[in-house]
Amino acid sequence: MSDWTDLCRLLCADATDRQVARNAAGQAVTLSSLRLAAAAWEATFAALHGQAVALHFEDTLDFSAALFGAWHAGKIVYLPGELTAATLQALGTQVAGLASDAAEDFALPRLRPSPAAEPQQALPLNPQAEQLVLFTSGSTGEPQAITKRLEQLFVEVAAQEQAFGARAGQAEVLGTVSHQHIYGLLFRVLWPLASGRLLHARRLAYIEDLPLALRELPNAALLIASPAHLKRLPPALPDDSFTARVALVFSSGGPLPDDALPDCRRLFGQAPIEVYGSSETGGIAWRQRSGEKHSPVWRALPGVAWRVDGERLQVSSAHLAEAGWHDSDDRVRASEEGFELLGRLDRVLKIEGKRVSLQAIEQALLATEWLAELRVLVLPGLREQLAVVGVPTEAGWALHTLQGRAALADALRRHLQPQLETMTLPRRWRFVSRLPANAQGKATAQALQALFDPRRPAMQVLSQSATDATLRIWPDATLPQFDGHFSGHPVLPGVAQVEWALLFAQELFGLPGAFRALEALKFQQVIRPGQVLQMQLTMQAAQGKLVFKLESDAGPHASGRVVFDVPASEVAA
Repeated sequence: MSDWTDLCRLLCADATDRQVARNAAGQAVTLSSLRLAAAAWEATFAALHGQAVALHFEDTLDFSAALFGAWHAGKIVYLPGELTAATLQALGTQVAGLASDAAEDFALPRLRPSPAAEPQQALPLNPQAEQLVLFTSGSTGEPQAITKRLEQLFVEVAAQEQAFGARAGQAEVLGTVSHQHIYGLLFRVLWPLASGRLLHARRLAYIEDLPLALRELPNAALLIASPAHLKRLPPALPDDSFTARVALVFSSGGPLPDDALPDCRRLFGQAPIEVYGSSETGGIAWRQRSGEKHSPVWRALPGVAWRVDGERLQVSSAHLAEAGWHDSDDRVRASEEGFELLGRLDRVLKIEGKRVSLQAIEQALLATEWLAELRVLVLPGLREQLAVVGVPTEAGWALHTLQGRAALADALRRHLQPQLETMTLPRRWRFVSRLPANAQGKATAQALQALFDPRRPAMQVLSQSATDATLRIWPDATLPQFDGHFSGHPVLPGVAQVEWALLFAQELFGLPGAFRALEALKFQQVIRPGQVLQMQLTMQAAQGKLVFKLESDAGPHASGRVVFDVPASEVAA
């Protein structure tokens, strides 16, 4: 395809035998097959009362069929980032049903493609139709709904092709990010379909999955990734030779730290192409920091105009909902080649009536020897209070291990005291091995707030692979699980130990289904407050099992297997 308007005619195309995708098994899929699948969804949506539907799929090929089926049926498509209870409750007042490949049952009516549908002559989509509602990441608060015209999406796809198409060639498109958000939707679905590059149905959960995926490809690949993946690259992949077949690496969804660049160059032979934008603005600019003295300058994408008002970046493009200049929330400095990002403008708030800059707090804490990464957030309650989620350095973890979490928090708080009034100092602290990240690699406010659940113990990830993890856990005496069990001689209940195994397995791997049973459960000796524990987790997703062990210097404490209900088609023979 050569023009963005061809996306409006994707299902009207004559070349139905051209390949457009690879399914989850790696087999090539033709446009005629995609047409047939989209027609089945179109029939379902057309028969549905109601103007809006929700889509949530893991399989990107199935998602593409449902997406175009809904658009051709004239429906407005809502793309929730995840299927939480709160999200589903909010969607229940907006949509007539949910199309999804999730195994769970939800309160929304479940929609399925019509098996008897025959593809009709598709009419071109209306580019002016407002047929997509997606949501901001929620990294700074509750996710906000953003409505898009099809033209906004398709024009942005054309800009991507103009900027990167020549270098991308006919490489196939692999990704670690979800298509349920704007970045993944554009780069993993719409751009491949418009440009004739094969999209891949399966999302790579880990960078370690990349060599196997590349080994099975006859062509080079584009890797659509996020900073969350690229800043935690392993020292080596199982077979580094396959990474030479990565034509380009893309990163978006947040800033990529400078210290991630050497590992990217080592594994991929290139720096990632970073794309800057937001759900509201669409893509704005890009950069590729090559060489040792890499430039921080961003260059505008084709069709995007920008200017600086004071320090605020303003943009104008067809990616926006309205013509004219749009105020961003970013501070920039202009240069001859483009602009440099200097931080956010909207990170000043009032605590106890005093103005506090969250960015200044983060910069001050990063200047210590104890934290490598952090987020400052406001915890809701009767009295708003600042909280910090930090990723300690080796020195920080050493202090945490020797003297405890309170000692590390006190050291950081003392560092802030000369700069902040006492009433505005952070009151709550959590230390983690990595910031929680969604499928787009962003740490959402909801996920950060969940770390302050009083039932959650302090935990450090010592090692992790795609299926195994070793954790260090500090069961502090203040944990409510110790209350009343037993008076004067507190011990950790066995149910809490299983609860922790499930909690951390969900965060690190995701659970394969609903809980069904416990097997081979043993409790060898009690766990008392203050004992430092080591937890081993092994996820056997295909068998629907999680194996866990808890040990300390005193020896083994507990072990067992958690069994989940997994669809029969996914259970290994």
